[in-house]
Amino acid sequence: MGEIGILLMNVGTPDQPTISSVRDYLREFLLDPDVIDIPAPLRHLLVRGIILRFRPREIAPRYASIWMEEGSPLRVYTSKIAQALESKLENVACEVGMRYGNPSIKSGLERLRDRGVKKVLLAPLYPHYAQATTESSLKHANKKLKEIGWSPQIANLPHFPDDPAFIQPLAESLRPLLTEETHLLFSYHGLPMSHIKRAKKLGIPNYFEHCKDTTSSVVDYLQIDNSKWSLSFQSRLGPVKWLEPSTLKEVEKLAKNGSKKVVIASPSFIADGLETLEELNIEVKEHFMKHGGEELVVAKCLNDSPEWIEGLTVLVNNSLKVFHQIN
Repeated sequence: MGEIGILLMNVGTPDQPTISSVRDYLREFLLDPDVIDIPAPLRHLLVRGIILRFRPREIAPRYASIWMEEGSPLRVYTSKIAQALESKLENVACEVGMRYGNPSIKSGLERLRDRGVKKVLLAPLYPHYAQATTESSLKHANKKLKEIGWSPQIANLPHFPDDPAFIQPLAESLRPLLTEETHLLFSYHGLPMSHIKRAKKLGIPNYFEHCKDTTSSVVDYLQIDNSKWSLSFQSRLGPVKWLEPSTLKEVEKLAKNGSKKVVIASPSFIADGLETLEELNIEVKEHFMKHGGEELVVAKCLNDSPEWIEGLTVLVNNSLKVFHQIN
């Protein structure tokens, strides 16, 4: 194996679809100050005193409903992406590190080190930059590098909201699902408005603008009429103000306004997981039907599709050029 390695980072998943495992996962996830950015005492009170008392019991059965024989869908598909990418790249090691849960970012870095890697591309699998995903993952990876006492050369895979290597496989995966009578809804993972305001204040990449960039790129690529698409945000948590409109409200509006057939794309997720397989494909679909809709199809995430692996290979190779420039 060569001296270059890639750590593919995703959000993470519980180890098992059980209440105790979901509780452990949510504790790690929600106590991250980059996820819930309120003062620590309030965050611990909210998470430990309220959310962890009720949420695991509610969510565990939802995980159980989508669990695959090989394990959590998000972990399974992310691992398949890593395997497919490694097979495409010559003498490059690929490992997975989940920001929360297993396999951890620390263990992924240790595996790369043990494989003889001396240069690491930290690759967050998030097309759109956000404090709670990209920023948190990169920060955590650098922290763990210090913790294990390893100092390889480091490069980062940048966000890619409108890169053709992402847009083309995404758009082509949607094309077969669209007809003249279909409405295409782009449903992105939600974020508290405080995160958007922080990004604007600091002048760092803006998640909301990135979501709009992806949407407009796909719409332009597929030449979709403006009356045939809309944008929304899902997966809200807590009482704070979030990005709007919510996906539940948007499908309700579409159904009441006469849209009988809706296709939902979820471009903020590279790999299928709870948010796509359960939240969209069960909860949101039921809500749409309840309010008069007839057919709702949730497009599969790109996962390890050959077209996406080709695109990801392009993105990765572009980022690996920095190592050649250093040398």
